[in-house]
Amino acid sequence: MSVFLIADIKITDDGWVPEYAANVHNLVEKHGGKYLSRSGNIETLEGEEKGSTLIAILEFPTREALDSFATDPDYAPYSEARQSGSVSNFHVIDDTDIAGAIPYLKAG
Repeated sequence: MSVFLIADIKITDDGWVPEYAANVHNLVEKHGGKYLSRSGNIETLEGEEKGSTLIAILEFPTREALDSFATDPDYAPYSEARQSGSVSNFHVIDDTDIAGAIPYLKAG
């Protein structure tokens, strides 16, 4: 079952961004993941504006693969730098439909 990581980030000190952007995608790929989007082109259509400066959506083949990425010792310095220079909210969702009404998604 695929899982998706939604990283909603408000950058407070952009010193970490160049190294993170240049290197973390290789670690994501190492664990079977891929970026679906990594963009600063954010428009809030509904709800309160959060001031996010970057949203990334990543897909991993399993929750275990995502967890392996998140706990990879090679990722730790990038994660620490990001956490120090941003307000980050990471959300994990799976590929199910809670209502069970969309035929191409598994009922969740």
